[in-house]
Amino acid sequence: MSSSPHRASTTQQLAELSLTEGGDGGEHDEGKPLSTDYLQGREGLLEEILKWNEHEQLDFMDKIVHRLSHYQLGKVDTFIRPMLQRDFITNLPAHLVELILYNVNSDSLKSCEEVSTNWRCALARGQHWKKLIEKNVRSDSLWLGLSEKRHWNKFLNISREMSVHRICEKFGYDPSTKREKLEQLILMHVFYSKLYPKIIRDIHNIDTNWKRGNFKLTRINCQSENSKGVYCLQYDDDKIVSGLRDNTIKIWNRKDYTCSRTLSGHTGSVLCLQYDNRVIISGSSDATVRVWDVETGECIKTLIHHCEAVLHLRFANGIMVTCSKDRSIAVWDMVSPRDITIRRVLVGHRAAVNVVDFDDRYIVSASGDRTIKVWSMDTLEFVRTLAGHRRGIACLQYRGRLVVSGSSDNTIRLWDIHSGVCLRVLEGHEELVRCIRFDEKRIVSGAYDGKMKVWDLQAALDPRALSSEICLCSLHQHTGRVFRLQFDDFQIVSSSHDDTILVWDFLDAQAIGSQDAVPRATLPELPNQAAVARAEMLFEMAARRQIERRDREVVEEQAAQMPRARRHHNRGGEQHMIIAVAGAGPAGLRAAAGDNDGSSSEEDVDNNGPGPAPPIAHNQNHNRRRQPRPDLPQRLIQEMAAFNNFRRHVGAGDADEEMPDGPQ
Repeated sequence: MSSSPHRASTTQQLAELSLTEGGDGGEHDEGKPLSTDYLQGREGLLEEILKWNEHEQLDFMDKIVHRLSHYQLGKVDTFIRPMLQRDFITNLPAHLVELILYNVNSDSLKSCEEVSTNWRCALARGQHWKKLIEKNVRSDSLWLGLSEKRHWNKFLNISREMSVHRICEKFGYDPSTKREKLEQLILMHVFYSKLYPKIIRDIHNIDTNWKRGNFKLTRINCQSENSKGVYCLQYDDDKIVSGLRDNTIKIWNRKDYTCSRTLSGHTGSVLCLQYDNRVIISGSSDATVRVWDVETGECIKTLIHHCEAVLHLRFANGIMVTCSKDRSIAVWDMVSPRDITIRRVLVGHRAAVNVVDFDDRYIVSASGDRTIKVWSMDTLEFVRTLAGHRRGIACLQYRGRLVVSGSSDNTIRLWDIHSGVCLRVLEGHEELVRCIRFDEKRIVSGAYDGKMKVWDLQAALDPRALSSEICLCSLHQHTGRVFRLQFDDFQIVSSSHDDTILVWDFLDAQAIGSQDAVPRATLPELPNQAAVARAEMLFEMAARRQIERRDREVVEEQAAQMPRARRHHNRGGEQHMIIAVAGAGPAGLRAAAGDNDGSSSEEDVDNNGPGPAPPIAHNQNHNRRRQPRPDLPQRLIQEMAAFNNFRRHVGAGDADEEMPDGPQ
């Protein structure tokens, strides 16, 4: 590029002002005062340079730099280096700093703490560890539940003064002592920065315990004079409500697992129930549905519609759906606990309807006729049938687009409700799959073989996943058939024919068959007085540097003889925020919102409806599979032999009616 005439004259002026290289460096007269002619020429030259475009300025600087001596280049480097290493956190306004740090993840916050004392001060002033924890609690049900279980939710969403007060109370400091603002910031920053990794450790431990089958078990013995099984249950943080074969509903206190109340009124086994904060609604083999007041335990209404046992029910948002052994589904309008009227009866199944579930789009029902039927919630008309199970369907759950069902053919099937396609068949249970639940991460199933299995839902939905990768663990502590289960992120609660309710705790778990039990994460310890004093000193030093820097800028600005033109180059950047989605499902999964653990009753699980009986070879194979093992006790062998003899006399038909101890 050819140099313009005015640029050549400018270079000549600089040479005359002795700014270009004059040899090997010569003497460096750093203390020599600048001449008046030089100062006047310099200002004129700067004004001329600022008139050029950016490309011309860079070209001119390139020519100047190549004419400088080594010493002059070193001096220029000392001028330029600080300008290229600006601390934007220190120089930006406080509200912009807070906005930037609020949108970074935990790893970035850790890195920011290690940059400098100024950055650490900015993190402390903005309480960014506290805000990060609060943000995760708002967006993730696992974080929310963990905050309640570990009791650190009381340190969130409160003022600075209240945070300091509660932190001091927790660790034995005198909360009445008046503390400087700086000391408050130190206490809060240290506490929340140490709390965050302990929360992450708890979350990792929970996931590990689910995969390894590590748990702490609590057993509730429900045995009574007439009891022979716990058919249904629902729980929350305070209580477990269970329905028993002795016609009663028992409410158990979660603090000491004692029975706090018994509700009597049904004349048959309590086969299904659901509750919310106002009522408990139960269905029974006496063909009635009863509504109970949660507070008083009083039966406030009895609904008589079905002509045979009520096998399952669900209610939500002013609608209740019940199903029965009479092969029908009833849809009810719930204006109030005392004002419940039937809207419509759905008919189409050829055998007992064992389970129902619904949302604002569909009602889904499963029957002993081996089919799942989908009904429109708006029109209450039939939509489609999901067919694939080889025997009657005992349990089902529906949410979003996914339906998961368990059957007397010992398999679990995953369905897309929109297309009706079976997405996956899970095999592993040795007998009828009686109960099933799922959330965003897992499927938990219980069967008549006394076992419960935990499955990886995401792997089950991945067609590339191997079958061996889907089943995470198998849990076997019940001595009888598993009738019902419900679970959340931290626990499973299950009931069985053995008259027990088991609480499987995966938060404070104990390793089974190994010594590597996952330790419980506790609240962080506060630093000792020496650490506090050192941190306070660092904060004071950073504050002092900040003040000195600002004073120096003011002095330099006032000392300027002439106004200088300044140019600001604002560079936009893209922020990347990493959000771990653990599942954004509502906290109501733990049943406070009425998520009843629906499953079939002891009756009619495998009734194939009217038509020819299955071939004799099928019964023979089934009996052969049920032959008692030689290692079983003699009494149990005799009972199983009597049971098989009973089957041969009854012939093919309803599998659960073949049970000599089934509900009456």
